Order: sequence, then structure tokens, then C-alpha cells
Amino acid sequence: MKESELLLAFYGDDFTGSTDAMEALAISGYRTVLFLEPPSEELLKRFEGISCIGVAGTSRAKNPEDMEEELRPVFKSFAETEAKVVHYKTCSTFDSAPDVGSIGKAIEVAREYFDDKKVIPLLVGAPPLGRFTVFGQHFARMHDTVYRLDRHPVMSRHPITPMGEADLRLHLAEQTSEKIELMNILELEGSIEAVRERYNQKLNQPGVLLHDVLDEDRLRISGQLIWESAEENRTFAVGSSGLGYALTAHWKNAGVAPRIQESVESVPARNQVFAVSGSASMVTQQQIEEALTDGFHGIKIKPEQIVQTDSVPRELLDQVIQLIKEGKSVILYTAMGPEDEAISATRELFNQLGIPEFQSGELIGRQLGKWTREVMEATGIRRVIVAGGDTSGFATREMGVYGLEMLLPISPGAPLCKAYSDESLMNGIEIALKGGQLGGSNYFSNVRNATNESKQVSV
Repeated sequence: MKESELLLAFYGDDFTGSTDAMEALAISGYRTVLFLEPPSEELLKRFEGISCIGVAGTSRAKNPEDMEEELRPVFKSFAETEAKVVHYKTCSTFDSAPDVGSIGKAIEVAREYFDDKKVIPLLVGAPPLGRFTVFGQHFARMHDTVYRLDRHPVMSRHPITPMGEADLRLHLAEQTSEKIELMNILELEGSIEAVRERYNQKLNQPGVLLHDVLDEDRLRISGQLIWESAEENRTFAVGSSGLGYALTAHWKNAGVAPRIQESVESVPARNQVFAVSGSASMVTQQQIEEALTDGFHGIKIKPEQIVQTDSVPRELLDQVIQLIKEGKSVILYTAMGPEDEAISATRELFNQLGIPEFQSGELIGRQLGKWTREVMEATGIRRVIVAGGDTSGFATREMGVYGLEMLLPISPGAPLCKAYSDESLMNGIEIALKGGQLGGSNYFSNVRNATNESKQVSV
């Protein structure tokens, strides 16, 4: 795989996070295509004017051994490109643990392919998403309130990777033996010459260098520091889509132009959407409840239907298909928020079947993907939503999609995308993928109605 003009190549540790990273780059005019597997040189030739590429992964839901198996071919492929920055994209709430989604493990594997760089930048804050890092402590906004991560009403209670530590250095130290230093907000103040001198002093010892992020100005300065270092010697970096926002802010300021300015593709409003949700977050719960008051028809999936992999729930899918043929928008969901009794019932079924909890996202995602595909085949609907960061990647793979490109921003981190597939049924469908914490209360309706045309059309 050779593509000498790439600015950045990233791997996303879950699917919705990968579309978030794509949006951070594409919204500034840098054409970015997101693939499900490392793209071959032949595949890249199908797309003109790409500035950045991404690979959407599922490492956030895997144990360290499975992570290594997934990451090695991606890092090997990226090492063969001429991309200035190679980015391991994490969630903006740093979801991870030593035994599942270990960011430390990803760093250790990457060292074998990008060993020419002593210091690995780590940037997690993303002001456009309401994520901030101050003196190493990470904060996340929910609605109108900013919470320290270990006090966050959702992330402190995450079912797989609860965040009990807000200091990202301490949290990451449980996953790796790498030395972890900090470029704090005070060190990012002053003239660029003074900031650069402080930064360069921190590059002498191998390890990870965490960047504080409080506002757009210091985000751009961090982007400048990382890019200047990458121009001298390709950089492997870790962090959220905040890294993309940081780099594009600097690129625009420094005149690093996109390779080709693409014309805007026409996106009509569909007036109808099919949504599936494997998310149990409070945010998704509120979004589903709002959608139900706005004309969506909600259907809850029974736990036994999720674990029944040898057949499809015929009655359930027939109901969905009939409703869509009647012109209704439908949400098929596994749980209504973190307190839903279906969560414990599903876990019990997983235990009875001997399925480890960290594999639950894959099983749920694959089921939702199979069902979505069948509904689309039966109805011809072309706009879909998949909610749930740990399930979206598996669902999309089951749908036969090999790549995505942003069509329209909907809510920061959760855009409407165009899907690429070798199958005519799936090629060109419009799909929105959102993590549990992303999107406003009207997200489902906003996706349904999204358009860049003044006149709306039906499906």
C-alpha cells in the first residue's frame, strides 16, 4: 500500500469513534475515507483527492490478545504508507481497561512498527465534543453540565469499562509500563517559541506525553507542535478526535491545503429512517424517548432474541418490515437506558451460554447487522442509524459495507455518512453511527430529516 500524499492515517478503536475521527478531518475540507480493513493500493485508486484515511476497528471491545491480532496488520499497513501522522483513535472519554480495550496494549504493539519516535503524543480533549483535560484530569460534558470523568453519571457507571479515575496518566499507567508525562495548560501558554522550547525538552525521554486541552487556541497549538515533529519524522500519536481537530486547526492556519476541493454531494431528506440500538446509555435512552414522541415507532428486542443466533426472529422482523412499508420510522432497541432490566437478563443468558461479557458487543452488533440487512432487502429503505459504540462496527460489517465517507454533520462526532459496498443493495446507502454519549436529544429526528436541499423528497 503506497500513498505518498497522505497527511494522516488513523485506526479507530470502535466504529462510531471512527466516524467521529473522520468528521473531525472532513468537516475542515480534508477528504477522508474510512475503511473497515486496511485498504489496498488498488482500492485507494477508486477515490480521488484523499488527504486522510482511516480504518474502523473494534479493539475497544476486545481483550489484549485479540487486540494484538487485530492491530498488527493495520499498523503494518500504515507503516508502509508515507502518512506523516499515524493515529490510534480512542474514545473521547478514554474508555479502556487493562483487560478490555487496553490503550496501553495498543501503544506497546505500535512501538514495534513505529520505533523511530521516542515520545508518543496523547491528546484526548476535544472542545467541540465537550471534552477537556486540565492538569491531566479529564472532564466530559453531558447536556449543560461538565463532569470530572470519575463523577460522570454515565462513564463512571459504564457496564464494561467504568471510569473510576479522572487522571488519564494514572488510568493509562494501569495498562502500560510506559513513562507518562504531561504538557499542561500553563506550559501551552505564551509565545510559540517559548511553548516549542518547553515541548522539545519533554521529547528527550521515551514515553507518552499527554496534552492538556481546555480551549480551541491551546488545541491548535498542540496540533502545531505535533505536526512540526511529524514533518521531521513520522509520528505515531494516540487520542480522541481532538487530535484531528488540533491538526486541522493548525493545517488551515499554516496553509496546508486539501489535495482537491470536492463539490458538495446532494443529500435529500428521506422523511423515514430505520434505527437499531445496542446502546444502554442514558443519552441514547433520552434520544429514543424523544424520537417516540416525534412519530417514531419503537420496538424492544427481547434478550432471548438477541442470543438466538441460529435463526432470525421472524415475527419481530416482519413487524418492522410492515411498519416501514407503511411509511413509518422504526427504532429497534435492546435496552431503554442503564437501569433497564433487560440488561441483567441478557447478561444472565450470556453467562448460561458461556459467552464472556466483553464479547457481548460483538454478538449484539452482528445480530443487529443481520437484521438491518434483511429489513433493507425487504423494504428498500436507504437511510439507517446504528447506535452503540461497541456494536456499530460489527453491525456494519454484517451489512457488507467496506467504507464510509461523511455526507452531512448531524451532531459533533456522529455524522450522516455514505456507505461504500461491492454489493449494489448496500452501495450508496446513508448511515449514521453514534456512540452512547453522542448526539443531542433530537438526534434520531435530525438524521431522518437531514438534507442539504431546500425541497424534501420521500424514500
